[in-house]
Amino acid sequence: MSAPGLRSEHGGFTAALPSLTREHPCDARFTRVVKGSALPVTDLVAVVATAVLAQVAAPAGAAYGLAVLAVLAGQGQHRPRICLRVSDQAPRIAVAALLPMAVLLPWTAPGAAVLLALLTTSALVAARGAVYGLLRAAHRRGRLVEPALVVGNGEEAARIAALLAGHPEYGLRPAGRVAVDGFRAVRGLPVLGGITDLAAVIARYRIARVLVCAPEGDDGALVNAVRACRSAGVDFCLVPRPGELGLAVPRACLDEIWGVVLVPLRRPNLLSVVAKRAFDLVVGTVLLVLLAPVLLVLAGIVRGCGKATTFFCQWRVSRTGRLVRVVKLRTLVDTGEKWAVAADQCTALGRWLRATHLDELPQLVNVLRGEMSLVGPRPERPCYAKRFAGEIPHYADRHRMPGGMTGWAQVHGLHGDTSIPDRARFDNQYIEYWSLWTDLVVVARTVAIVARAMGGRR
Repeated sequence: MSAPGLRSEHGGFTAALPSLTREHPCDARFTRVVKGSALPVTDLVAVVATAVLAQVAAPAGAAYGLAVLAVLAGQGQHRPRICLRVSDQAPRIAVAALLPMAVLLPWTAPGAAVLLALLTTSALVAARGAVYGLLRAAHRRGRLVEPALVVGNGEEAARIAALLAGHPEYGLRPAGRVAVDGFRAVRGLPVLGGITDLAAVIARYRIARVLVCAPEGDDGALVNAVRACRSAGVDFCLVPRPGELGLAVPRACLDEIWGVVLVPLRRPNLLSVVAKRAFDLVVGTVLLVLLAPVLLVLAGIVRGCGKATTFFCQWRVSRTGRLVRVVKLRTLVDTGEKWAVAADQCTALGRWLRATHLDELPQLVNVLRGEMSLVGPRPERPCYAKRFAGEIPHYADRHRMPGGMTGWAQVHGLHGDTSIPDRARFDNQYIEYWSLWTDLVVVARTVAIVARAMGGRR
């Protein structure tokens, strides 16, 4: 049975529930700004106050403070939390205060640096504890409360909604539920739409938190819907199944609602995009300078072999379907659009260039121009990209990131005539768990693969 304004089993997304209150846009924006800036501002005040009270020299205090804040941000410790419990974060706070001690050594003695790190740890823990106490008090009084959405069916979804309603200190108001695989009644939890309506429901009710109770069976539609909404500034948390088993995830990275463990999903952010682009520019420039003599010699040899052109250009599909003109050293006699390249299509030099992947070196120019990345999903020809997107689940999701000269799939041997589903899986894993460290690992492994190939080893 469905009430007016609910999504029925056969109906579509209709009008809003009369019983659901929606915040004024200004109130919602104010709440989000306050809760989003609470931890960064608190940490900044604690670090500055400690440095001033400890009478640390200005250059040392500024350098140390910025380093501590950077480590905290890198740890994800500025993410707004549901469970406001500082004891879970204390070990990581201590690490963030102790790691940057090296920046103090040019100005202060080692003993004084250790003392400042310990004082900073204490100040950060105390300040966060005080702010958490104020936020919990405000939540119990109905202030700074945000609407939450439950995704899923059955008793787990009902339990999450009941816990949120019964514990106002978490600062979340359950607005309703999005059904994943059809309409099934859940006690006291109105259905606002199906999984295909997720983006519309989030926008309509200005949802701040989405709690995903992953259903059993095929989760393809759920993954697609969540990925489509990840850039909307909304925090997604996954209720693991079965939740009674301990996860090999640091406790400080988890969240919680009255004993129910939540695993936050990573949010795309501008800092990651800037960091990846900076990595491409720095490492790409270094590689191009170091390898320019090699590239010039190889280009001269290719030209001397009587080829009409030294370089071969081909359109490939990169981020968000954008077409990129990829440049390679010419290795083929026959430049047909076949999927796999046969040995008789290549010159003798071409076979060696392809085996060592040195034919890809001109793409460093694509990287510096911002058309590609050093590391990312290998871009595919448009005809094959369209075909694979229609045949292979989540293949098109690879285009969330710019195409790369090398990639996580390639260093696992998935290049040439190998499994496309496996490539898609590795590429999507890389995108979801991207880090600068992963890019460094992929570049190092690629260099090792090229070196082995040049030495005649596989």
